[in-house]
Amino acid sequence: MAKNKFHDGPGPSQRQLRVGELIRRTLSDVLMRGDIHDPDLNRFSVTVGEVRTSPDLKVATAYVLPLGGEGQDEIVGLLARNQGELRRIIGRKLSLKYAPELRFRLDRTFDRMDETRRLFEQDDVRRDVED
Repeated sequence: MAKNKFHDGPGPSQRQLRVGELIRRTLSDVLMRGDIHDPDLNRFSVTVGEVRTSPDLKVATAYVLPLGGEGQDEIVGLLARNQGELRRIIGRKLSLKYAPELRFRLDRTFDRMDETRRLFEQDDVRRDVED
């Protein structure tokens, strides 16, 4: 099996990172302006924290969170329901050879940060870190 000559590590290539960021910005703008014809989705303010793309750029996974955290259970389903329209808009706005299939996941970054802060506030952890 031939190795990818553009990068040796398991991480994403510069191209994947660049395209993921372009998709993230475009998706954020579309959702902020309410360009989707779904009143259920448009009632949410959605933060798009990150978009990761597959090596062939045909699949893009967007990590999203509704502003204020309310409606987390609902938002992924609403975005998935409107995936086709979002995909068309992104394909039109970005000059990619293929508009990627969009997948949506809840962004758990803030939950992990809160958990990390909580751990560092524990007396035994603080004592170990200070020593």
